Amino acid sequence: MSFKLKMEESAEKKDSSIVLALDQIPESKDPYRKSIEILEEVNPYICGLKINHQLVLPLGLFDGTRKIIEKAHNLGLPVIMDCKINDVGYTNRIIAENYFRAGFDSVIANPFVGWEDGLQPVFEVAEKMNRGVILLVYMSHKSAWEGYGQKVQNPNTNSIEMQYLVFAQKALMWNADGVIVGATYPEKIREVYRILGGKIPIYSPGVGVQGGDAKAAIDAGSQYLIVGRSITLSNNPKQSARLIRNSAKN
Repeated sequence: MSFKLKMEESAEKKDSSIVLALDQIPESKDPYRKSIEILEEVNPYICGLKINHQLVLPLGLFDGTRKIIEKAHNLGLPVIMDCKINDVGYTNRIIAENYFRAGFDSVIANPFVGWEDGLQPVFEVAEKMNRGVILLVYMSHKSAWEGYGQKVQNPNTNSIEMQYLVFAQKALMWNADGVIVGATYPEKIREVYRILGGKIPIYSPGVGVQGGDAKAAIDAGSQYLIVGRSITLSNNPKQSARLIRNSAKN
C-alpha cells in the first residue's frame, strides 16, 4: 500500500487530520518512555506521526526511534521522518535508505537542491521501497519568506514567480506524496492548493504555538495538520489533541 493511501485510510478510520509531531517532549530522563506515553494517550485523535532529528539523536535511529515507529505502526499510524533532506544526490540516497530501513513510511525533503543529483535518488529509493516523499514548499516560521518567498525565474517558463509556487509545480512534476505549507500562512495554502488541484495533499505545521489556526488551514486546502508542542507540552495532551482535532472539523 502506498504512503498516500495509508494516510488516507488512517485519517478516515480515526476521523482526524492531525499528525502528531514528536519533535519536542517534556523534559524527561527517559524520552523514549515519555514519547510512548504521549503517543498512546493521543492515539485516538491523530492519523499519523512525525519525528524530527531532536528525538532521533538521543534515542538512536535503530534503537529507541525504531521502537517508537513499531509502536505507531501497531496503532495503525503511518510515520514521517522530518529530516528535510537537503544534500547532494549520493548522500541523499543513503539518508533516505537508512530512514526507510528503520521503518519510516515517508521522508520530508527540501526541493532547493533540485532534481538531477539532488532529490532524484530519494524518489527512486522511495519508489523501490514503496515509501513516500513530502516536499517543503513553504515553512511555518516567520523568516520563511527569506528563502521560500523569493521571486525567482521559473526555468520552465522564463517568467518571474514566487519560489514556493515553483516548488509546488515541481511537486507535481516529481509526483511527490505530499507538500508542506505552514498553517501560519493560509493565503499561501490557497495558492499552492490551486496549483496542486487536490492531486497532492498539503501538510500544514505551525498550529497553536506558532499561531496557525487549524480550521483556517483546512478551509484553505490543507488535508493534514502537523501539531507538536500544542499537544506534547500540554498539561493534558489527550484533551489538547481532541480539541485541536475537533476545531479542524467544526
